[in-house]
Amino acid sequence: MTVEITWWGHATCTVADSGVRVLTDPLFARRLAHLRRRRGAVPPPEAAEADAVLVSHLHSDHLHLPSLGRLAPGTRLIVPRGAARAVPALRRLSGQGLCLTEVGAGDEVRVKDLVVRAVPALHDGRRLPFGPHRAPALGYVVTGEARTYFAGDTGLFDDMADAVGAVDVALLPVGGWGPFLGHGHLDARRAAQALARIAPGAAVPVHYGTYWPIGMDGIRPHEFHAPGDEFVRHAARLAPEVAVHRLGHGESVRPQARR
Repeated sequence: MTVEITWWGHATCTVADSGVRVLTDPLFARRLAHLRRRRGAVPPPEAAEADAVLVSHLHSDHLHLPSLGRLAPGTRLIVPRGAARAVPALRRLSGQGLCLTEVGAGDEVRVKDLVVRAVPALHDGRRLPFGPHRAPALGYVVTGEARTYFAGDTGLFDDMADAVGAVDVALLPVGGWGPFLGHGHLDARRAAQALARIAPGAAVPVHYGTYWPIGMDGIRPHEFHAPGDEFVRHAARLAPEVAVHRLGHGESVRPQARR
């Protein structure tokens, strides 16, 4: 199994497999509305180099138009079905050379030597607070030499393991950008429960320890700093056979095949 995972912060990762680079939910901003990047440098220009980009849902910290605007012409942009109707600016990006593909759960898209399969997620996928149009929140399984599951934003749901299928690596959200996580999210404990259900060979915790609301540095700072370590601890108890790699911002790992 030859796959390299780089975590750039929040839900932004590069999955390099079979000579193909897939980027997830790119967010290359120092500040987004009321959020400020508190840890890790803004990703360097090479982070935007990708053959395909996966957008899990329409929230602006996952579908960030200025970050998508940094992609090179010809990049394939895979988004939930209905995204272009809900976010008309996506059509302009398509007109500037991005290859826009809308998908629903179960759809597959070939990207060179990889196959990307969309899978369901339990999350509010609307573009808030604007517009009535909805699009589903999705996760994705990227299959090449390895099978890598990018969960996007999701809560636990009953048929999660069946929907995802057998995978080698799971990129799981373990926190958020504020002191409280509502329905449709995984915290460190619930992410470890998801890990036990999915049973990959390796996991990387994401979606924590990057952005925090301005002026709230002193409010429950534990929720900003601790989810990665807590996920490692819960995973050791609930899924001890899974190798968990807690990365720093900009760090990479090449998970080993399960023996």
